[in-house]
Parts: sequence; structure tokens; C-alpha cells
Amino acid sequence: MGVNFQRLDGRGTYDYRKITITFGIDRGCCHVQIGDTRVMAQVSCEVTTPKQTRPNEGLLYVNAELSPMAAPHFEAGRPSQQGVELGRCLERCLKESRCIDTESLCIMSGMKVWAIRVDVHVLNHDGNLIDACSMAAITALTHFRRPDVTVSGEEVTILSVEDQDPIALGVHHMPICVSFAFFHQGKYLLVDPNEMEERVMDGKMVIGMNKHRELVTLQLTGSMLLHKDQVLRCTQIASTKVQEMTKLIEEALKNDVHERATGGQFGSASSQDPSHVTSHVTTEKTMEEVDTEALRELARETVLKGRETDRESPGMTRAPDITLLGKQTGRIGEGGLSSWDVEDIEESEEDDVEMIADTNVKVVRETSHISKCLGIDSSEDSEEDVTETLAAHHLGVHESSRGASGDTTIDLTTALNQQKRPAPGRERGKVKR
Repeated sequence: MGVNFQRLDGRGTYDYRKITITFGIDRGCCHVQIGDTRVMAQVSCEVTTPKQTRPNEGLLYVNAELSPMAAPHFEAGRPSQQGVELGRCLERCLKESRCIDTESLCIMSGMKVWAIRVDVHVLNHDGNLIDACSMAAITALTHFRRPDVTVSGEEVTILSVEDQDPIALGVHHMPICVSFAFFHQGKYLLVDPNEMEERVMDGKMVIGMNKHRELVTLQLTGSMLLHKDQVLRCTQIASTKVQEMTKLIEEALKNDVHERATGGQFGSASSQDPSHVTSHVTTEKTMEEVDTEALRELARETVLKGRETDRESPGMTRAPDITLLGKQTGRIGEGGLSSWDVEDIEESEEDDVEMIADTNVKVVRETSHISKCLGIDSSEDSEEDVTETLAAHHLGVHESSRGASGDTTIDLTTALNQQKRPAPGRERGKVKR
């Protein structure tokens, strides 16, 4: 177990990867990076009612999110076994260790208390998520400031940051987790395993401890047997690592307070290279240096090139003309060529006209047939529309068949049948004399 061997990334057996701690612009936002493993923690608060069993204590919630952004095998909205393990370990490390003074979060006993929520988001997964999440969570809680309140009777007023300085949370101690990976049934161990080492390890042990050497939690996963001397050895290593990480967190918090007080760079901007920092602030000098004429020339050249391309490609539509009317205002074309299938529409219209003409021819033929049956001369009809009035005596309708309104009701089928029906007394071409 005490054998030192070289790892794939060149580290020693008990060496951690490079640890970086940065803060956001707002209080309670912390970003921790261990190697390529990146985790962000955000703390928020709200006023709520306390539990009936503890009416004088506030509430602390811890939530861990494993999104597909961190690793492809993580599923959104569906907690995996690793996600459940991470959330329970953080709750035991932070909530059950009572590292936060929950009694100071009470506003009115039994009525209103502060509820503190810690949301831990994994941005990139490269192994040892528990250590990175525990560091980010406790650092964000220490960095967070809650608003001040005033109580008048049963009325509670939350003061803004401009009216009253926010108040820091009461942090009793800073528990941090240290992970150990075991190989060959516990014969060899590694500190801070990366993702490749976690895939081939036999088991893992997580020790939660503060800088006062107080053991907070101990979690053992995997199929292996450990001797008590191995566990004691791991607790000694964890004690040393926790003191180093606690010192790093305190220095980061101290530097952030100093930069905020002196007006220097703080938050995520302090960790960036100044040559890569971009600003959206524009001054008058910058606006004067902008040459709008050059932009217009560039736009004209682009339009001309587009027209030449359209001429070479007859299948494409012509690019519309672009006219600049003013600052950030322009007009595109005067209508331009239509990209719709106009020829197809014209052909369909011609087909409709032919169908209508055919229908008119059929109607005219039927009308002429009716006229012949009724004995009406239609030879004088011209190409124009002619309206023919069929008198009642042509159809053999008596005056008695008029309706109450004076209109004559004519059944054209009945009239035609009457014209074709032979006269009385004639049967099959015989005439009765």
C-alpha cells in the first residue's frame, strides 16, 4: 500500500491535480476546477415556514445536477446511480454535519425562517466529482450573503442591498471530501482518481473531514476488503489534504473580499487573460472611427458579385437590389422576380378555360335539342348569350297551373314527355278513323 508508482498523467500516488477556485459577480456563485473536472455551485435563499419539529431553525437544501453537458452518459431529468450517490454524500457532508448555523436563519419562531438552497452543477466530468462538488458547495456557502430583515410585530420587511449590507451565513466549519480509489483488492490506492482510473478501480472510499481533524462522513463503495490499518492510513492522508484545500479556499475568499473592497477585478473576470476580455461599452471616439461609407461600398460589391453569379447560373433567381435609406435602414429590391411557378399557374388557368368552354358547348347542344323538341326556331341565335322565354302554351301548361303568387311552375321533363307522347287514338303508327 505504501508503494509509489507513476500514474498515466505523471502524478504521484497522493498528488491532487491542479485546483482552481473562482467566484462569480454575484455573491454565492463559486466555480471549482480540479484538472479537467469543472463544477459550479450557486446559493440562493427565500423566506419560508420552518418545520414543526424545529421551529427555531432554518432550512438547508442541497441539489446536485448531472447534465449531458458534463458527460454523454448523463441523462437530463433522470437521476442516475452516480447522481444519487453524489447527492446523498453532499447532504451528509454539509447538512448532517451541521456546518451551517441554522438557528441564525430564524426570523420569527414557528412562522418564518430563511431557507438556503445550494445547487451544484457539473460542467465537465473527468473523475472525482465528489471532491470538486464538496469544495464548490462549502465555498459558495461561505461566500454567500443573505439580505437583512426588519421585524415589526408580525410584519417582516426584507431590506435591499442598497439600504443595508447583506449578512454572511454562520459557518461553523468547512467539511471537505477526499476520495481514494483502490486496486487489486485494496492493495494499491490512489488519491484524486480521474475518469480513466475510476473505470478500472475495484472500489472507492470517500472521507469527509474538516481542518480540525473531525470526521464528518465515511462512505465505502465497491467489492473489496480493507483492514483497519488501511482506513487509519487513509484518514491521515485525508487530514493533510483537507488542511491544504481549506487554506486554498480561505486565500481565495480573502482575495475576493480585497478585490471587491478596492474596486479591482473580481469574479470570473479575474481569472481571464486581459487580452481576451471583451467589453460591450462603446465610447464616442469608437463611434467616430466607424466608416459607414466603406460598409456601403462593401455592400455594393457584394450585390454586384451576386448578380454576376446569377447570370452565370440561369436556374437561380436574381439577387434583389439593396438601397441604403439611412442609418441601419435599407430597402431590398422593388419587388424582384417571383420564385413561384407562374407558368404552371397559367397552364392550369388555360385548362380551366377549356373545361368551361367544353361545358358551354354541352349546354348549347342540350338547349338546341330542347328547342327542337318544343318547336322553337333557334337558327337566329348568335355567338352572344340569348335568353329565350318559353311560353306556357309551348309546354302545354294551362293557366290553372299557376301558383298563388302568379308564377307558373313548369316541369321541363314532363313537358318533353308530353311532346314525345303520341296523340290520342294513335297506337303504334295506326290512325283511328
